[in-house]
Amino acid sequence: MALERITGLESSRVADALRDDIMLGRREPGSRLIERDIAAALQVSRLPVREAIKALVADGIVVARPRSWAVVREFSVQDLQDFAEVRAAMETLAFVLATQRADEAALARLESIIDAEEASALAGDAVASRQASAMFHIAAVEVADNAMLTELAASLVTRLRWLFGQHDELAEMAVQHRDILRVMRERDVDAIKEMIPAHLDEGRIAAEQRLRARHDENG
Repeated sequence: MALERITGLESSRVADALRDDIMLGRREPGSRLIERDIAAALQVSRLPVREAIKALVADGIVVARPRSWAVVREFSVQDLQDFAEVRAAMETLAFVLATQRADEAALARLESIIDAEEASALAGDAVASRQASAMFHIAAVEVADNAMLTELAASLVTRLRWLFGQHDELAEMAVQHRDILRVMRERDVDAIKEMIPAHLDEGRIAAEQRLRARHDENG
């Protein structure tokens, strides 16, 4: 049991490291995940690496190929558009429910996330700002307090962060989130129903541009 626990902890650590590498672009779409190389780099055996790769396959950001290496998933523009449609429906509902159900503590939590996002943007820390930006959306789902919605979001969050979370408009994103929070405080559900799709559509357009540019670079 102790060995299984250690292996499980190592697997989680390896999965987190690989996930960060993929999210931050250190492992590009189509690149191979070679177990022995990863094990050597992270100073673990190949078993936790194998388990970590399975977790990333479940996340939807790695593709397992029989009798070959697993590779970082390559998304098409159509994939992105399909995800954007699901995201718009899911997050609009989440923000509507959060607007209706948020108490002062929840609203204060959302504000603290925006404060961190804004501070990181001003400091030029793109990674921290993007992480806070993603957390704002994740926290809204939690505030919505709907178990089915939370489960659905959890199954998609890694892919959504990878596809839509690499924005460069750091300060502008923080401003938009602050505007959303202001409307939430006013309990204006109708305004939220208009703001969230518009906010997400900007992210979709930017993500499509990034994806098309990457495809052009790779021929």
